[in-house]
Amino acid sequence: MARRTLDTANLRKVAGLSAAVVAAAQTATAVVALRKGRRDYADAVWGPGLAAVAVTSALVGRGDARRRWALAALTVGWAARLERQMLTRLRGSEKEDPRYTEFLDGASTPAVVGKVFLTQGLSQLLVSAPVQLAAASALPRGARRWLAPAGLAVMVGGTVVEALADHQKTTYTKQDKDKRPDVLDTGLWSWSRHPNYFGDSLVWDGAWLTAAASSPGLWTLPAPALMSYLLMFATGAKRTEKRMEDRPGYRNYQKRVAFFFPRPPSARA
Repeated sequence: MARRTLDTANLRKVAGLSAAVVAAAQTATAVVALRKGRRDYADAVWGPGLAAVAVTSALVGRGDARRRWALAALTVGWAARLERQMLTRLRGSEKEDPRYTEFLDGASTPAVVGKVFLTQGLSQLLVSAPVQLAAASALPRGARRWLAPAGLAVMVGGTVVEALADHQKTTYTKQDKDKRPDVLDTGLWSWSRHPNYFGDSLVWDGAWLTAAASSPGLWTLPAPALMSYLLMFATGAKRTEKRMEDRPGYRNYQKRVAFFFPRPPSARA
């Protein structure tokens, strides 16, 4: 089946050009970030880099046209919303994000490039593997082809969850500090302590499911697994929890509300 659905020569071309696009984006961002002393500028290239891979894959790929362009459109839409949020945060502060300052304390320039920009570039290529493979694959004729629209629906749902969670958080942070609750525990934030990250993970679960409509796509499962790991333990939820754990009411919030995967909230402690 894999030999009939996957154009390996085309996949090599898609992967090669994707790697070149990611390398260019990371290099340009690294140059600016190091000159400005703002290594957190790396955050600004995460979404655009993945969007660039999706568009490159759609342009170069020879697989099912509707699937590869649908993946590109949804990835670009997801990235555009995320980029607006990232740029607002970066422009709103003259200081580097403390996460980067702590993580890179004492690091040399080559170490910064390796730990931040090279690592992020490799992560982008792995996370986007389902998108690349789908672009070079044909859809089967059987019922399995319906995994493609199902996966696209999951991507849309994840984008909506992430956007709604971020909107609820923005609304909360704009309230007067003396009047708002110590912890945001309403809306989606009453079902998960990190619904924005959960929504983000759904986007990439959906991309994998879309690619899995072609049998070779199943082998890209490490891609959404990596994204979920990054969001939960590496750069996302766990680091946020560490910064928030001393906030009044947060430990009580942790007891009542699920860490990542949503569930109905427990009774107030």
